[in-house]
Amino acid sequence: MKQEWMSDEEFDKIFDEKSTEINEQLESEILIAMIGDVNAGKSSTINRLMASEVAQVGAKPGETQEIKKFVYKDKIIFVDTPGLDDIYSEHSAETLKFYKQADVILFFLNAAGTVLSEAELLSLKKIAKVNKDLILVLNKIDAADDIPVLVKYVQDHTGYEYPVTPISSRTGENIHLLQKEVLTLLESKKKDILMAANMADKSTIANRWILGAGASAATIGAVPIPGSDFVPLTALQVSLMLKLSTLYGKPISKDNAKELIIATIVGNIGKTVFRQVIKIVPGAGMVAGASVAGAMTIALGQAVKYAHENDIDLTPKALKPIYNMFLKKASSQTKSRKEK
Repeated sequence: MKQEWMSDEEFDKIFDEKSTEINEQLESEILIAMIGDVNAGKSSTINRLMASEVAQVGAKPGETQEIKKFVYKDKIIFVDTPGLDDIYSEHSAETLKFYKQADVILFFLNAAGTVLSEAELLSLKKIAKVNKDLILVLNKIDAADDIPVLVKYVQDHTGYEYPVTPISSRTGENIHLLQKEVLTLLESKKKDILMAANMADKSTIANRWILGAGASAATIGAVPIPGSDFVPLTALQVSLMLKLSTLYGKPISKDNAKELIIATIVGNIGKTVFRQVIKIVPGAGMVAGASVAGAMTIALGQAVKYAHENDIDLTPKALKPIYNMFLKKASSQTKSRKEK
């Protein structure tokens, strides 16, 4: 006998809402402004971030500076700006306009040079007056020593107001840390999905989303109100599936999403079992419910990620054994943490 889960209308509403949210993100323009010396490694950094030749590399020190735009996939715009000192004063007004409009500002510092000079600190303060969505990119760590000391120096002199990300655009070291900081800022503006879908390290992004969804699911699962969990849990899981499918460029249909969730989550730990956990173990049941909800969501996310990365078609038959494998792993990890 088919288990009652939720009505088609409820599921369709959830799917349509989450699809609309993602599509709106994909239509939004992202503006990332960059400031730093001509040889600060700005071009090579964005090429590393996007795993593509977005900007030409090879500018020489002393070259005439001007505002340069690099448009990537129509909606992602990188703006390479000159400094705000007197030498380039003719560009200052236009440059400040870009800083004010930017979703993210990457302020480049040279780990192998004079880190955070007086001129750089002055420029930083000017920019911060119009936009505080700054990331301090400490580049060229491959040519410097005592990186933690340099990071602390920058933090001390900027009041710990902005993330300081030490990277090497030449070797690619710590690019994933910069990726995380950029996406964190964009997420606060609901603009992270388009950027993520065009970035290099999709696996790291996917893992971050999956763990975040698992934590949110655990919070939902901990609410001891009968019937309060399934709709928000499903919304969370549908959103995760849609985000992962967008990240890997493999769209998923409404009917397919419904079939996958029924075959995996509902088929394994459906509404009845989940409610029984809360009912049988009152008090402790809240914790049990939270761990079940978290494990289900993480397993679904990891299964979808695995399928995308291994070119496996997202069908119930293909996904169910993968989901069961990750569910067993997630459940054993939860059990292990409780025993410690």
